[in-house]
Amino acid sequence: MAISSYYNQAEVLVRDYLFSSSFMPYTSVIVGILMCKMSYDLTQLISSCYLKRYAGLSKTQRVEWNNRGISTVHAIFITVMSIYFVFFSNLFSGDHFATSVTFRSSPLSAFTLGVSMGYFIADLGMIIWQYPSLGGMEYVLHHLLSLVAIAYSILSGEGQLYTFMVLISETTTPAVNLRWYLDTTGMKRSSAYLVNGVIMFVAWLVARMLLFAYLFYHAYMHYDQVEHMHAFGFYLAFIVPSVLAIMNIVWFWKIIKGLKKTLEKRH
Repeated sequence: MAISSYYNQAEVLVRDYLFSSSFMPYTSVIVGILMCKMSYDLTQLISSCYLKRYAGLSKTQRVEWNNRGISTVHAIFITVMSIYFVFFSNLFSGDHFATSVTFRSSPLSAFTLGVSMGYFIADLGMIIWQYPSLGGMEYVLHHLLSLVAIAYSILSGEGQLYTFMVLISETTTPAVNLRWYLDTTGMKRSSAYLVNGVIMFVAWLVARMLLFAYLFYHAYMHYDQVEHMHAFGFYLAFIVPSVLAIMNIVWFWKIIKGLKKTLEKRH
């Protein structure tokens, strides 16, 4: 009876408080942070048990190795959810909603963004803690812009479609991380490194170049709805993607040069 009573109390706590509309953002952020901690520990455990080269890495390299495990897990999660919301969910498609596309949201979309926000908070904390070994100022800027945009989308319910469009760019993260893993373990001359480079090039072209162009096109075609957003959200909808797009172009140019250099060595 005592166990049943505790179970019922826990169920009420989860249903009426943790996952209520008012507590949902905070709950999802905590879930995201816990996901990061679990991913870090699992990456460390699996790597130390099954990868012999992991033990030979320096302390700084092991921290980055585990940190990239976190970003890979988040990338897979947010890519799947973002693609679902943008291309398959009826939340942002069709005219069956009375509200404009820029004001649509749901508990699931808010929870998804909250989990992603928890990741960016945790990862930014690690970047600052280990600065600059996990990334320079461009990574700090990237994470800060992402945090501001995601937080505003969650709390206001505005512009979530464009936030998910930007987050689809995380689909390139696993390939970027795999490139670092292969390089760190001395497999830079392997076929896997070359294939991964090609995949990274294609993924970056689609997710961080073409999709951003589609985002600006969509905002232009729905400008009459975008302009009704709060002034802060309106500027976020254009400034954040614009800054990230510039960063994507710079990084894409580096990817092209790196891939070209690798192909020239092969021949």
